[in-house]
Amino acid sequence: MLLFPEWSVEENQDVGVNNIRLLTVADPNLDKACERAAAVVPEHYTSPEHFARVFENLGKPGVAGLLRTKLPTERTKQSGDLGEILATEYIDERTGFSTPIKRLRWKDHREMSMRGDDVIGIRLIPGDERIGFLKVEAKSAAALGTRTIEDAREALEGDSGRPSSHALTFLSERLLELGQEDLADAIDMAQLRDGISAAQVTQMIFSFSGNDPEGFLKTDLESYGGQVSQLSVGLRIIQHQAFIASVYEKVLNGDES
Repeated sequence: MLLFPEWSVEENQDVGVNNIRLLTVADPNLDKACERAAAVVPEHYTSPEHFARVFENLGKPGVAGLLRTKLPTERTKQSGDLGEILATEYIDERTGFSTPIKRLRWKDHREMSMRGDDVIGIRLIPGDERIGFLKVEAKSAAALGTRTIEDAREALEGDSGRPSSHALTFLSERLLELGQEDLADAIDMAQLRDGISAAQVTQMIFSFSGNDPEGFLKTDLESYGGQVSQLSVGLRIIQHQAFIASVYEKVLNGDES
């Protein structure tokens, strides 16, 4: 787990009926943030079972080699991947949703971006057959700007604001492979039999940037006129580019905790 409260300060703001959460990281906590991020990055690319098997057969050099085949080396791809990883970890730790798979394990190539919704969160409500869905767009930029948030909003509004059929099918197929048949069936039922209402969906923009995201996220929520619940999260680390480089360097050098 990333344990966000250990190294960041979170401020909540209401924008109408919706919410912005702003996370900042002070310089004294940068090393801890980097260590925690480096500790969780590997499992987003390959399962712990795969790591354990490679370690048993080939030792630490084998694990290092496996990581080198999976982790991107291009800085823009590292930035995008880390934004998605941070969003996934935040959802699991700090919202009522969970992310049942780590999507980056299924990348076609380490330097390629994946298509479809960045992250899908799931919430099962006891006594209710319906599933709650969290549709997420994760954006990472040293200097966040209006256009980036507009692109995220446009993506969220695709497929009538619901998770795309491609993303849901991908999710249910991966869950079947992982032996989570009940959850896979529930997702298929929601998509293929019952339909997904706007009331079942929450949309999230997760930004990871070096500059202050508050104004951009607030403007987006103030102009939103749809019926889907909104949650916007902005994580600011001023040393954005250096932080990304340090995280991936730690992982590739085997320095993660």
